[in-house]
Amino acid sequence: MKLIENNSQIEKLINNDPETLKLLYHTLFPKIAIYIKRNKGTYSEAEEVFQDALFQIIVKAKLSPIKITSSFEGYIFVVCKNLWLKELNNKKKLVRNDTVFELNTKDDDVIKNILHQERWVLFEEKLELLTDNCKALLKDFFNKVPYSVIVKKFKYSCENVAFQRVFKCKKKLGDLVKSDIRYKNLI
Repeated sequence: MKLIENNSQIEKLINNDPETLKLLYHTLFPKIAIYIKRNKGTYSEAEEVFQDALFQIIVKAKLSPIKITSSFEGYIFVVCKNLWLKELNNKKKLVRNDTVFELNTKDDDVIKNILHQERWVLFEEKLELLTDNCKALLKDFFNKVPYSVIVKKFKYSCENVAFQRVFKCKKKLGDLVKSDIRYKNLI
């Protein structure tokens, strides 16, 4: 089910329409909470991530139109997932020392997260332009599937051929990303 299908409904989200917010909290938040709780989080952290994601989407929509190629529900879920993975990564880097602490400004975090999300959207868009073979090959490569398994799966003659094919697909993806006019603004 698509929660939000067009720009007028995104406008409702921007304007804090109670029905739109209620629908999002009722249908999507439970899924986010389950995901975060399964990944070392708490219910309150899920609430915070969900609210941060909605805030980022609203800020981004006010700055420029949002182009969503999948469902809005999926888009919000990916934003929440990225925020949670970043939070988990930050937790790993925290040093427990009473004399030293770091101050983070919320504004900097929001800007960084929006940039990260826009980079991810650009990457996904360009990945979809590749051949099905390249998409499947890069998916295995990014998931760190061993070359020996890739050779068998794609019926290559040896690991060197698989390595060369991955290299060509990565280069094609990189060229597509770099040729997009949004690239310069996102680096």
